[in-house]
Amino acid sequence: MKVLLVCAGGMSTSILMKKMEKYAADQGIDFSVSATGINNAAEASTGADCILMGPQVSYQKANVERVVGGIPVGVIPPADYGIGNCPNIFKHIDSLLASA
Repeated sequence: MKVLLVCAGGMSTSILMKKMEKYAADQGIDFSVSATGINNAAEASTGADCILMGPQVSYQKANVERVVGGIPVGVIPPADYGIGNCPNIFKHIDSLLASA
């Protein structure tokens, strides 16, 4: 599965990305993740199975959905984002993929 993280600046999202990669490896999940800023979401979404947005850019969700054309988009809950709660984040990914 390929996930794109969309955020404002990238610092906290890069930390989360590393946690997600480690969690997926530990769980044996075939997983790749990349991150981009909100302004590059359309270009960076090529090949993504789903897009997760940081809570700080959740107000842009409708715009991202519009520009990525049919790729499921979700917002990571602030509490999960803040502590890097990978089990909950992966449950969120699974629900996005199931609804696609």
